[in-house]
Amino acid sequence: MRLAFKMAMVAVLTLAILIPLQMVRGVIHDRQQYREEAVRDIAAGFGGRQVLAGPVLVVPYEERVVDTVNGEDGSVRQVVRRKTGQWTFFPDALSIDGELKPDLRRRGLHQVRVYAWSGNAVARFDAAVPAESDGVQRSIGQPWLSVGIADVGGLDGAPQVRVNGAPVAVEQGLGHADGSGVHARLAVPAAGQRLRLDVRVALRLRGTETFAMLPLGNDNDLRLRSTWPHPKFEGRSPQQDVGDGGFRARWQIASVANNAQRRYLQEPSLAPEARLSDAARAALERGMPWTAPGDAVSVSLLDPVNPYVQADRASKYGLLFVLLTFVGFFMFELIRQVRVHPIQYLLVGMAIAIFFLLLVSLSEHIAFGLSYLLASLACIGLIGFYLSAVLRGGLRGLGFAAMLGTLYAALYGLLLSEDNALALGSGLLFAILAAIMVATRRVDWYQLASREADGGPR
Repeated sequence: MRLAFKMAMVAVLTLAILIPLQMVRGVIHDRQQYREEAVRDIAAGFGGRQVLAGPVLVVPYEERVVDTVNGEDGSVRQVVRRKTGQWTFFPDALSIDGELKPDLRRRGLHQVRVYAWSGNAVARFDAAVPAESDGVQRSIGQPWLSVGIADVGGLDGAPQVRVNGAPVAVEQGLGHADGSGVHARLAVPAAGQRLRLDVRVALRLRGTETFAMLPLGNDNDLRLRSTWPHPKFEGRSPQQDVGDGGFRARWQIASVANNAQRRYLQEPSLAPEARLSDAARAALERGMPWTAPGDAVSVSLLDPVNPYVQADRASKYGLLFVLLTFVGFFMFELIRQVRVHPIQYLLVGMAIAIFFLLLVSLSEHIAFGLSYLLASLACIGLIGFYLSAVLRGGLRGLGFAAMLGTLYAALYGLLLSEDNALALGSGLLFAILAAIMVATRRVDWYQLASREADGGPR
């Protein structure tokens, strides 16, 4: 009966440690949110997560349609109805080539990755303006070339636009008509005229963490290079060459293979906040990664060791650490006849939980690897010293400290090998279970239970 009570107590104490572990994870998530606020603060003054789209040719028009209407008194009259609209022509061929120069900005404790992109967008148009139609009087307005930019505050100087070799004046974007960005006006064409345009746009953009491009041409050749050695590509995977000296990426995409043109016609705005649902915006505020709109291809300047992500992943193993330690105590109680009070269980469990708090607090100031080493040494040393007295033997306390050291080392290996974390984690659990089964294979649990019932350990 006493054995069953002890097992139930260990289970209850293990579950009780979930409370401080969840509190620690809450602190980690709060710190992630503070970092996202730092990103937004820097983006407001430097330039946000940029998306480049276009150029796109837009031709506005107004139609006068005459309708014949029968009145209630039987009379017939003609009503003139005006309708405005615009034709949007995408490039037959679009080529974007540029270089991303990374840099770091600091806000409080947080370092934020920013960049300066400089490059050219070359587009070739062969567009036919619709001819006159019977019964419709149509007037064609002044067309424009639209270059979409998610955050125009990140423009470094004025873009240079040349059409068929001649420079064209650049103005602010038209807002609702073609989203955020800039535009260049062209001469008014005649109905049925064919517009053959070779457009070249040279510009420099500043942005934060992520740069994206929309493949709006019928044939797209998008290229990007940078000295940042840790890119994260999203959307369609590019041809890539990534090394310690940086990366080169190239996307060759046909319009039939993506929905970028259709999405652009539905919603030309490229500003991230304009396209996010309430749920997505809430997720972004919680520190979830931002994704580019539509069928954009993008690259993020990835932090190879994000301390908050690593600390959050480590904290998921906290319950396993506590459980294994409590199981070790339980085995000592039964086999070595050493009594461990529930308060002592609880104190050791709290020390393990505080390890994760130490880890995230230290990693805000020093490298994550060094933070992990210092936090683990502090907790292992404290627990080993404490257990030397609790288990009535320095070697026993040292043995437990060695077990914890092995667990912390294995956990660090899991954190460094994200792609193989599941295989390594399942292998570690199997090894631990096998060790416990081997160590207790000759234990007579009925005899231990009867000994507990007769009076228990002294």
